[in-house]
Amino acid sequence: MLKRNWWCWLLGLGLLVAVCWPAYNWSQANIKTLKNTGRTRMAPVIMVPGSSASQNRFDSLITELGKETPQKHSVLKLTVETDGSIKYSGSIAANDNEPFIVIGFANNRDGKANIDKQAVWLNTAFKALVKTYHFNHFYALGHSNGGLIWTLFLERYLKDSPKVHIDRLMTIASPYNMESTSTTAKTSMFKELYQYRSGLPRSLTVYSIAGTENYTSDGTVPYNSVNYGKYIFQDQVKHFTEITVTGANTAHSDLPQNKQIVSLIRQYLLAENLPNKIRQQNAQRVQN
Repeated sequence: MLKRNWWCWLLGLGLLVAVCWPAYNWSQANIKTLKNTGRTRMAPVIMVPGSSASQNRFDSLITELGKETPQKHSVLKLTVETDGSIKYSGSIAANDNEPFIVIGFANNRDGKANIDKQAVWLNTAFKALVKTYHFNHFYALGHSNGGLIWTLFLERYLKDSPKVHIDRLMTIASPYNMESTSTTAKTSMFKELYQYRSGLPRSLTVYSIAGTENYTSDGTVPYNSVNYGKYIFQDQVKHFTEITVTGANTAHSDLPQNKQIVSLIRQYLLAENLPNKIRQQNAQRVQN
């Protein structure tokens, strides 16, 4: 009798699992669908140039990207003045869900003090863009100090726009330890980035690209300085990948239009070219 009851209990448990499992799968799929409905169709690619560069810094890159992308992207450029006012040029087409937006600064000088100010000005421009275009997720690209500005912004200021989420960040030759070639000495810039790293979005995917003419430097930024990015992003974001590009056109100023890097941007940053699996992962991120 006891053995018979045991088999009945096991059969009942199996039937319960058979009934509940499809319901569980449906509920999980429904939750994902509900989350996805909160994502705007527009997801701009926002670019920030490095020191001494204007809002025109990425013109060659945008031209190269336009040669093979499935659709033409509109371009909007912003220059943030030192008083926080913004000058605009270009426009975003009504049917463009992935426009290119370039944010430059009237004070585009180098140095930690200016980079700190530029992160604040980036926040000013970013909030103005969100207010105007009503997007709630985006992709980011930064060349040289532009990558530092983005990192500071994500650590300290993105929280000012709590309903907006970043999907991916790509930095190109960003000197996380400034001009230092040391593998041990830490600059004040790195210390600040490291101090606030817990503010980085946990769901973020980061690609850090280093260019090397001689495997130690791109002629301006030491490879060791780019490599310091791993100490900031690892264990703080969902994915961190460092990529080294060598060969022709790997001097610091040539990197944004380097053919290999253009290909990496097209492959890993532009949503229209991301593999379906990656697009689905992006679409499943929670929008609060």
